[in-house]
Amino acid sequence: MTTVRIAGADLTRFGSVPDRTGRDLFAEAALGAREAAGVPRGDFDELTYGNFMGELAERQGHQGPIMAEAAGLDCPATRYEEACASAGAAVRAAISAIRSGRADVVLAGGMERMTNLETEDTTEYLAIAADELYEVRAGMTFPGAYALMQRAYVEEFGGEREDFAHVAVKNHDHALPNEYAQYRSAITVDDHLDAPMISDPVGLYDSCPITDGAAALVLCSDEYAEEHALDAPVAITGSGQGGDKMALQDRKHLNRTPATERAAEEAYADAGITPDDVAAVEVHDCFTVAEVLALESLGFYEPGTAVSAAREGETTKEGALPVNLSGGLKAKGHPVGATGASQVVEMHRLLTGEHPNSEYVDGTVGVTHNAGGTVASAVVHVLEVVA
Repeated sequence: MTTVRIAGADLTRFGSVPDRTGRDLFAEAALGAREAAGVPRGDFDELTYGNFMGELAERQGHQGPIMAEAAGLDCPATRYEEACASAGAAVRAAISAIRSGRADVVLAGGMERMTNLETEDTTEYLAIAADELYEVRAGMTFPGAYALMQRAYVEEFGGEREDFAHVAVKNHDHALPNEYAQYRSAITVDDHLDAPMISDPVGLYDSCPITDGAAALVLCSDEYAEEHALDAPVAITGSGQGGDKMALQDRKHLNRTPATERAAEEAYADAGITPDDVAAVEVHDCFTVAEVLALESLGFYEPGTAVSAAREGETTKEGALPVNLSGGLKAKGHPVGATGASQVVEMHRLLTGEHPNSEYVDGTVGVTHNAGGTVASAVVHVLEVVA
């Protein structure tokens, strides 16, 4: 089976740019990735593209061909929608295309534009990633859903608000030197505890922001990279995807994320690694409790033990397992349809020494974790420096 290498990667600065169109954002990331790769436009076989709410935010469906044109490509283009895991699914599709032999070069990425909407509209539109019949009609929003998950976690395993505050403080600290991050500002535990409550016990600083942004990767086969003498030392050696019941009421546990467990098991087996081999992780921390749940489901911590990891310094940049050195969704930002690809871009930067926090990565293996909704979907990728 061919090795899938990252020949080029780029992303926009994450934040609020309501006057820019989605195709403009994606063009910036895609053209940057193409320039970094140095691959001729005629060599691209496919575009795999993630986007969640384009029909609502920009009244634009059928975005694949639009984004291919924005990227300067003339190739088949497919949009993938898996809520907040849309770009993770798009990257996984690109990997499959290359491994199958159908493609040698694929542009994979994603984009989301949300700040052109009123906040209440964005909240309403994001909620369609939950079960409309059994959750949305009852008034469920994602802060409310994750509040239920956090309550269930604390009820069974314990944990204080300060534990979750340390997750937010850590990720804001990691974002400080990241030029692509939406919030490059430090916060304290007291800032977190004193901030407004959104849905008890989830507060303002437990929550990721509303974000515009795009990310793109040029992925190619090992054979293509060798033939064209590409500088592509990082490969995606493992890929996995898992699913779970959509509505929280239908799940056996609210404080477990089996979709992530399944995705991680597949990705680790695919790459031939274990959690002990991993030097850095980018996890889907849409809320601080989501980081805790992800670390346990990814196999880095036993159930009920990750809640104190940030507080104990274990997941900080100086810790044994640095988590979200980009700043995570919490501080770097969360343009939902782009997040999964941006995590891979950031891990690529970390492993190649191009990231301002690369010095904290003591190893050659990184993992990215992208989740959809309340983790009804999850995609995990393993990246390794292979040459």
